[in-house]
Amino acid sequence: MNYNNPDYHFVHPQFKLNGFHFSEDDLSRIAYSFIKEGEPFERAVGDFLMYWFDQNSYIEMHTSGTTGQPKLIRVEKQAMVNSAKATGEFFDLEAGIKVLHCLPTQYVAGKMMLVRAFILGWDMDLVAPVSHPLERNETQYDFAAMVPLQAEHSLEKLHMIKKLILGGAKVSQALSDKLAGLPTAIYETYGMTETITHIAAKRIGEEAFTVLPNVKISEDERHCLVIDPYLICDEPVVTNDVVKIVDDTHFIWLGRHDNVINSGGVKLFPEQIEEKLSGRIDRRFYVKGMPDESLGEKLVLVIEGEPYDVDKATFKGLGKFEKPKDILFVEKFAETGSGKIKRD
Repeated sequence: MNYNNPDYHFVHPQFKLNGFHFSEDDLSRIAYSFIKEGEPFERAVGDFLMYWFDQNSYIEMHTSGTTGQPKLIRVEKQAMVNSAKATGEFFDLEAGIKVLHCLPTQYVAGKMMLVRAFILGWDMDLVAPVSHPLERNETQYDFAAMVPLQAEHSLEKLHMIKKLILGGAKVSQALSDKLAGLPTAIYETYGMTETITHIAAKRIGEEAFTVLPNVKISEDERHCLVIDPYLICDEPVVTNDVVKIVDDTHFIWLGRHDNVINSGGVKLFPEQIEEKLSGRIDRRFYVKGMPDESLGEKLVLVIEGEPYDVDKATFKGLGKFEKPKDILFVEKFAETGSGKIKRD
């Protein structure tokens, strides 16, 4: 077997799961055991293993809605292998490293952690995808992937991970500040199901994302990012993410095109305003546009939970048009299947 150009049937001889070496045949048996007897998170792993080692060259997944309405797509397994290799090259992740898998395998990021482990030969520990994945951990890890919420709840133990990637949601400025002083090399990633998880990453505190190997980027007429990861996708992926392209390999994410608020002719990016407010409001919140007779759209702050008086100092430092015209309270935010807030 050529380790440099593996196909999707390949399981690296150094691959381990929970301390044990497994071959392709072993993993098929483990999958059956997980499905029949495992915890819910293990059943999701078992389902994925059964699909990965079946006779089809593809896997079906639901998109998250980054490029439009959520839909079922077919992803080629070889493209997932190519994505795994790109991650290994970009982050310098070699065979034999100790890795923590604490993401739900129902979603592309969790699936790709397993594929990377098979293909690159990682020694992987599989744990439940809970909000405190390191709570009882005493193991030193070379690499892990988390969502920002997990990192937020693991600050005191993140030093036990040498290299950490965060994805699935934007890393707030407040969290970024907390992570900045840690010895761990922490990266925020950018990607989606259509690109088979991340195609770019940046160190915490940096402004611009750097694209992974073999990824080309451009803008469309809306200034939205167009991605051409030609070893992963058959055709370019047109996103709804407004960006500023710095050069061929770097871009700055500005916000979602479908969230942009046009208030009195001024374009406002909710995500940038939320970034400025992060750490000042101790509940979940977002800003959105609502119809207004004089402005066309007015900026509104929506906060989860019981109403309270918001201190005007909260909005210090916001631009004239960035200050909310109204504040609304919602008892509980609606969420997507992956836990993202629905901006209703």
